[in-house]
Amino acid sequence: MKTKQISLVATVLGSSLIATCAFASSHREAPNISRMAALDSTDFYAFNSYEQGREDYVTLIANYLPLQDAYGGPNYFALDPAAVYSIHIDNDGDAIEDMTFQFRFSEMLPNDNQGVALMVGAEGEQKSIAVPLKNVGGISAMDQSAANFSESYTLTVVEGPQRTGTATQLSNSTSGDMTFHKPLDYIGDKTFSDYASYAHQFIYEFSMPGCEHMGRVFVGQRKDPFVVNLGKTFDLVNYVPVEGDSAGGAGDGDGFPGGITQSEDNDSLKNKNVTALSVEVPKSCIVGSGNGTVGTWTTASLPQARILNPDATFSKPEVNGGALTQVSRLGNPLVNELVIGLKDKDKFSTSQPANDGQFADYVTHPSLPELLNILFKDAVNQTLGTDIETLAPTNFPRTDLVTAFLTGFPGVNQQATVTPSEMLRLNTAIAAKPAEQQSAFGVAGDDLAGFPNGRRPGDDVVDIALRVVMGRLCYPIPVNGEDTDLGLCTPEDASVGTVPFTDGAPVDASMMMNSFPYLATPVSGSN
Repeated sequence: MKTKQISLVATVLGSSLIATCAFASSHREAPNISRMAALDSTDFYAFNSYEQGREDYVTLIANYLPLQDAYGGPNYFALDPAAVYSIHIDNDGDAIEDMTFQFRFSEMLPNDNQGVALMVGAEGEQKSIAVPLKNVGGISAMDQSAANFSESYTLTVVEGPQRTGTATQLSNSTSGDMTFHKPLDYIGDKTFSDYASYAHQFIYEFSMPGCEHMGRVFVGQRKDPFVVNLGKTFDLVNYVPVEGDSAGGAGDGDGFPGGITQSEDNDSLKNKNVTALSVEVPKSCIVGSGNGTVGTWTTASLPQARILNPDATFSKPEVNGGALTQVSRLGNPLVNELVIGLKDKDKFSTSQPANDGQFADYVTHPSLPELLNILFKDAVNQTLGTDIETLAPTNFPRTDLVTAFLTGFPGVNQQATVTPSEMLRLNTAIAAKPAEQQSAFGVAGDDLAGFPNGRRPGDDVVDIALRVVMGRLCYPIPVNGEDTDLGLCTPEDASVGTVPFTDGAPVDASMMMNSFPYLATPVSGSN
């Protein structure tokens, strides 16, 4: 890592590229997908499992259905039974999936989809009337008879490209059949006296073809693990995005004058939930013949045609047909929101990593740094009494962003074959760190097991990516305790490259669980 990657950069810049630098989560990231909330991917995580005794496993988590208000009854947040939700793995570096986990969901009411009914009326004149709620009493791990709605799913692994590979439907090792079940959302504390225990029983083991050890899967509502100052960020960054203390959380006000300070009050998502599709699989079963580094991403697809039923019923509100069409895509955080131009957002949602060359200009000449320069340059110069010509990095094309988000770092998370493309890359050979030893700043915090080497739930990707886009990689970064020059650009290229940019919303591993499925119990609907 200490030598300049001149030949690599030359190769990369001769290729067509796409940027993925960003500083927030993917919530309602493109015009078309904002109309289909159940297929909208919010965040994607890929990391070496850090649960004790699971060191030989990788965890992949795809979160969907953004901005869930916990009290959002009576229907809450079911997934789309017409959709195929996928988690893709490229293990040889050609930007084409070599393995895909597919989830397909079904919805059911008890009593042959008639639901729970109550006898209503005077004696002798009673009628059986279906109830309007998803439960009619308390629900626990031991007794779910009061549930008036359920979701189940099948899990399929496709070896090879998703459309042409070999598909195998996986079996639930608990029941022996091909059906897995999803817990009800956290309706509230009267319905669930112990939601954590109730949800835990929906963790299942499954076996994969040719894989010696079992995998695990969980699908269900979780507290949104992403932490971001979302509303103010999209209001033309309506705060000073520089640390106002000498260090995050110091509370001394000795940082940038007027800068934002760390507080959970800056987290716009602190009371929001999401729906997580989580799998944990043995490393040895996903790395293939590559060098142990995998590229990962998630997609959601629908049949091409949807015809509404003018006389809709619970079991048949519509008819869907035609070829599966991808409508959502997510690898690294916030690609579509703050990197891809508005005119191309829907195109990105339907594109494949192997075709990312069509978005080349968005990485080589990103607009976000220039926007921040326009918003803050004059104020910074006035506050500090300086005459900085531009806050935006000046190294064009941005080879530092190419390496961070398109090719990976040599010796860290670069695949043996380098195909510039937007994927979350994870080196499965770099040992996981226990939660208490993790740096929320990942690689930039001298923790090679964190973002952008994959992404853990406790990685502060907002602050990391904001600093990277403003030129942090033009300066030496700590690697195994030693400052290391990556040779991608120089300090002269980034006037504010060492400034502690932040959105003021802190996150770390202590806010998550230390075992699968890692994401915290969702917020209660009646809390």
